[in-house]
Amino acid sequence: MTVQTNSADRRTELTLRGVIIGVVITVVFTAANVFFGLKAGLTFATSIPAAVISMALLRGFKNSTIQENNVVQTIASAAGTLSSIIFVLPGMIMIGWWTGFPFWLSFAVCALGGVLGVMYSIPLRRALVTTSDLPYPEGVACAEVLKVGAGEIGSDPAEGRAGLLAVIWGAIVSAVFAIVVATQIFAADVASYFRLGNRGATSGFDFNLSFALFAIGHLVGLSVGIAMLVGAIIGWGWGVPYYSLLTHDVTTAAADLAQATWSHKVRFVGAGAIGVSAIWTLAKLVKPVISGLTSAMAASRVRKAGKADTLPRTEQDIPIGLVGLVTLACFVPIAWLLGYFGSISGLGDHVAALAIGGVAYVVLMGFFVSTVCGYMAGLIGSSNSPLSGVGILVVIGAALLLVAGIKPHVSPDAGKALVAFALFITSVVFTVAAIANNNLQDLKTGQLVDATPWKQQVALVIGVIAGAAVIPPVLDLLNGAYGFVGVAGAGPHALPAPQAGLISALAQGVITGNIDWSLIRVGGMIGIAIIVLDEILARTTRYMRLPPLAVGLGIYLPTTSTLMVVVGSVVGWYFDRRADRTAKPETTRQLGVLLASGLIVGESVIGVAIAFIVGISGKPTPLGLVGPGFADAAIVIGGLAFAAVVFGMYRWVWRMAQTSEA
Repeated sequence: MTVQTNSADRRTELTLRGVIIGVVITVVFTAANVFFGLKAGLTFATSIPAAVISMALLRGFKNSTIQENNVVQTIASAAGTLSSIIFVLPGMIMIGWWTGFPFWLSFAVCALGGVLGVMYSIPLRRALVTTSDLPYPEGVACAEVLKVGAGEIGSDPAEGRAGLLAVIWGAIVSAVFAIVVATQIFAADVASYFRLGNRGATSGFDFNLSFALFAIGHLVGLSVGIAMLVGAIIGWGWGVPYYSLLTHDVTTAAADLAQATWSHKVRFVGAGAIGVSAIWTLAKLVKPVISGLTSAMAASRVRKAGKADTLPRTEQDIPIGLVGLVTLACFVPIAWLLGYFGSISGLGDHVAALAIGGVAYVVLMGFFVSTVCGYMAGLIGSSNSPLSGVGILVVIGAALLLVAGIKPHVSPDAGKALVAFALFITSVVFTVAAIANNNLQDLKTGQLVDATPWKQQVALVIGVIAGAAVIPPVLDLLNGAYGFVGVAGAGPHALPAPQAGLISALAQGVITGNIDWSLIRVGGMIGIAIIVLDEILARTTRYMRLPPLAVGLGIYLPTTSTLMVVVGSVVGWYFDRRADRTAKPETTRQLGVLLASGLIVGESVIGVAIAFIVGISGKPTPLGLVGPGFADAAIVIGGLAFAAVVFGMYRWVWRMAQTSEA
């Protein structure tokens, strides 16, 4: 391809130093996202904090550019999003098929699915980014951060330094607090479980004193926070009391009965609500997705009629022929991977059917979910996209196909192997979806900062490979240190991994035929009611919404994962309202976002480090300095300290925003 160039076209963009910085940030943020996602069922967008760190590190180089910073955040963002594989892959441990995470198998799933997701997103760029009016909230926000750092919108270096300080001090504060919690001087949570009457009904609540959960609430916003609160009220204000009452169990401890009821009953109600909400979300996207693809094909015909060698730099994707070759090249190892997994799972007589049928499922379902997830990212942002709902639909589809095509031809004791295969193929498709969910957001950022698309697409592939190498050892470390809820031998601090638990339970239920569909039907009815309410709010109010998927998550997740998110969303909303009344509203809100990002990173990285210490020592609380007798005091001290630190950090950020020189 011959392209006209000028000095602007030769700007620094895809560089070795940028790749190295991006990979280093990837290691930290991916580990943090894996830990936090397993703990809370939520992950955080890494683009903005990665961009801030990149700008600070590259500021010392005279020839650094906004496009080079964009490449760094692209690499880190791709890898951070790839950590969403934790919503599926831990299910292999939960069903007892794996005892750890085999590196090469896990790496191959992440890398092949991730690269395929990048390839699928390239032909969608023009339809869903260039010629689309989708808002891409996170992509636009990241572009604004990059422009601020480059001084393109009236900013100065002081604001860039303030942003970096917000990330660093947020990380330090949350890390130190997490360390003190590990010593047990501060309590990890404030929880209470109790009986309602004398007929067996129980309920309770659990506020996790987690800065990461709090910060996630700030980032997802008030509507999502309130929706999760509504879900928690449905789950713990109605679901747990109602289903525990049906047991007439007045002897089991309230906490144990409440947790068992939530685990075996209420979370399936939540699954029903999530499933219906996901189907509704996907149904709403059918028309715009078809329209977008139609316009993309029309644009392609127009380009073919013109001169391809005169395309400006900002319109140059990886050539579509190369995209096709890489896509086909991914299918071959995916087929081998599926066949190999089927062979070692005792399904050797059906390897050909599993490999060929599996690749067909990955090809078709992968492209479908890539399109849908890309559109959803543009509509509501990568962080808020209902990836969990997509995973539910994918695993149910895979399980039903296995029941129809393979189960009649294998022995009855092959049920667990079929469940494992359903989870394995879902992992591949889910990785495709997760990456496509993020890539178009990054490409939107690139469009706004005049990046070269093909260079950014290469950076996305680099980020996928780097993340795929980091995720398996981190998963293995956390599994060895904490374990997962419901798995034999898991300790008291076992990680909930809520989506993985739900998806594996659905796969088992469909394949074994023993799923309690009545619970899922109840959840589906709740989901329909919430959808109707959300549509009414959309038509009668200006700002208030009740995202159905967030309500479903509120029902499905334990309160230890939701209530502090609600608190964070309220505090974040109040902070932004106050920011709107200042002389620098954008700067103030941006510093609040960066502070929240730092809070997440600090606690999550320390969580991984403590997991390493737990694994080496073999003790569940190797840093503990006090005994059980200090528990009540730890709740009071920890709660007061948490509130004081929140107030102090937000006040500091607010003052820093107002005093920075314009």
